[in-house]
Amino acid sequence: MADRTGVPRRKPVPQPQQPLSETWAKDLTQQFRRTLSTKRMNELSSRSNSQRRSNPRAPADYFVDSQQPPPLPPRYGHDASAAAPPMPSRHASFQPPPHPLVPQSSQQHPMSPPPSYAASLRNLPISPTPPTDSKALRFRSMLLSLSSTPLKWENPGLLDEALAAIPLQRIYDEAQEESDLFTAEAASLGPDKKPAWGYQDCVVRALMKWFKRDFFEWVNNPKCAVCRAPTIAQGMAAPLPDESARGASRVELYQCSSQYCMAYERFPRYNDAFVLLQTKRGRVGEWANCFTMLCRAVGSRTRWVWNSEDHVWTEVYSVHRKRWVHVDCCEGAWDAPMLYTNGWKKNLAYCIAFSADGCADVTRRYVQSASRSAPRIKCPEPVLLHILAEIRALRRKDMDKQEKFRLMAEDMREDEEFRRYIIEGLAFAVSRILPGGKGEGESAGVSRSGDVDAQKIREEAERERRRLARGWGARDEMRDPTRDSEGR
Repeated sequence: MADRTGVPRRKPVPQPQQPLSETWAKDLTQQFRRTLSTKRMNELSSRSNSQRRSNPRAPADYFVDSQQPPPLPPRYGHDASAAAPPMPSRHASFQPPPHPLVPQSSQQHPMSPPPSYAASLRNLPISPTPPTDSKALRFRSMLLSLSSTPLKWENPGLLDEALAAIPLQRIYDEAQEESDLFTAEAASLGPDKKPAWGYQDCVVRALMKWFKRDFFEWVNNPKCAVCRAPTIAQGMAAPLPDESARGASRVELYQCSSQYCMAYERFPRYNDAFVLLQTKRGRVGEWANCFTMLCRAVGSRTRWVWNSEDHVWTEVYSVHRKRWVHVDCCEGAWDAPMLYTNGWKKNLAYCIAFSADGCADVTRRYVQSASRSAPRIKCPEPVLLHILAEIRALRRKDMDKQEKFRLMAEDMREDEEFRRYIIEGLAFAVSRILPGGKGEGESAGVSRSGDVDAQKIREEAERERRRLARGWGARDEMRDPTRDSEGR
């Protein structure tokens, strides 16, 4: 109905046939908000379709609750028995009412249903979670037990006893000579160049060479104590009282291979580093235990690294480099963390470093390629974070605030170092995919295939051999003063 000007008249508001409920306005408001929310989510979904073409990492789904709104009471001017029109579903696309000035053909825009938010929750920071299942609790107990190993090396009296077993003057002379070489090499490269290693680093390097060459003995099958013939393994035996008192947790039993002797030889596996100063023999566990204690005795901060693939080694903190340095006294390796994955072609799962002031998961230092990463199935990653944080809090609870802040800053620098390793690994993997990159079996200019670490070890061994040759010649001349300048 319209007047003479053509403007439609507004219909009078009909009177309600029955009174409305008290919650009618509230229900209508909630229904309007849900409808508006559905419209906005559909608009975001249509935008994400265009964004995903240019950004594949954009979240693909959104989550919208599918709860149906409550039915409304009868409206003005309608019969209560009449069925109310159905409200739009949460998953149904919102269709706006037709506009009188817009053609119907331009108003038909098919909208996709709102997806879920599940995909957008990936790669969120891991929150530490306490262990609950039996497997994770066993792993926690084992790590807590291993974390007490470095505490045995903090006894001042026993460290003085360890210093008495080290030829300090010889170690310090060799360290000073090598430190001077690093300083001269840096000076030759320019005035702003820093030496590769500091004096304390050279002390640990000299200590490692003496420990491997002159002090400790590697034992697979111990020789017979009676006839010095090789022995054959016979299994395990219970430790004797004196062996248990000295810290032997287990004893290996061997028998002489000579038919005229057939004597038995016991090989106790001692865990006490100060007992190993007297026995001076063992395998990887004994080597790393005793050497790490000696590094602590000469004043270096040390970490004892446990590996789930049955290997242990040492890390020494370099004040000169402001980072932890890998040291394997069994292999004579210094700062060669890729020795195990790229040199030995070994897959590693867990590498946990323990010290007197905390612990850390240092697996990323030694596994920088996904192909060399073994499955980590001891416990979930949030549980491991909780266990390591628990051990750190236990070791640092009696420290003053300044010392705690210093250790926290050190942990942050190490974590930044680990992230840099990941970025370098990804960059190297991408460089091998790009045109002109090296293939899988080829070696790049600065390859991460272990050749760099192996070459570094060979160069250090050759440098050490030449230095020893010069030293032996000088000592021979000092022992025989009757020889002339021509050696006669």
